[in-house]
Amino acid sequence: MIPMKLLRIDASSRIENSDSRAMANQFQKQWQTSNPKGEVILRDIIQTPITHISQKTIAGFYTPPEHLTPDLKKATVLSDELITELKRSNVLLISTPMYNFGVPSALKAWIDQIVRINTTFGVNDQGEFYGIVAGIKAYIITTSGAAYGSKEMKALDFLQPYLQTVLGLIGITDVTFIPLEGTTMDVETFQKMKTEALQRISMV
Repeated sequence: MIPMKLLRIDASSRIENSDSRAMANQFQKQWQTSNPKGEVILRDIIQTPITHISQKTIAGFYTPPEHLTPDLKKATVLSDELITELKRSNVLLISTPMYNFGVPSALKAWIDQIVRINTTFGVNDQGEFYGIVAGIKAYIITTSGAAYGSKEMKALDFLQPYLQTVLGLIGITDVTFIPLEGTTMDVETFQKMKTEALQRISMV
C-alpha cells in the first residue's frame, strides 16, 4: 500500500506563541499516530515566503506549454512545484489565523500560485468552472481573536467562505474547518473554545 501524504501549510506570522501552529502540531501528531507510515510535507510560508505572482507568471499560466519561452518557464517554476506538491498529497492541512476578517497575505500568495487555469481548474464551453485536483481531503485550522457564531459576526468572516470557495474551485470539496475562536477574549471563554477545537482534532 502506498503511504499517505499530508501536506501542511502554516500561514501565521507568529513563529512563537501561535495558536494556529500549536493546533496544527496537535493535528499532525494525531494524524501521524493514525498513519504511522504516512509522510508529512511541511511548508511554512512565513519562514520560506511564497513569491507573489507577476505579469510574467500570469502570462505563463495562459500560455500553452509548447509555447512557453525560457522567461515564462522561469516565472512558473514555483507554481509548478507547489501544484505538484499538492497533487501528490492525500490530505491538505492549512493552519491560518484570520487577519482583518480574511486570509493572511502569505496564504493568498500560495493560493495565487496554485489556482491555475488548465492545471488545477478549467472552464467548460458553457463558461462553468470545474476542478482538476481530485482525491484530497482538506482540514483547515483557523484562529481568530473574536467569536463569529452570531449572525452579525458571521457576516464579517471572509476567511472560511473564501477558503471553501477557492479550494472548491480547484476540486477540493471535502473540507473540514476546525476553528479556534476567542483568542483575545477572557481566559475562561478561550479555554472552552480551545477544548472544543482539540476535541474535533482528536476525531480526525
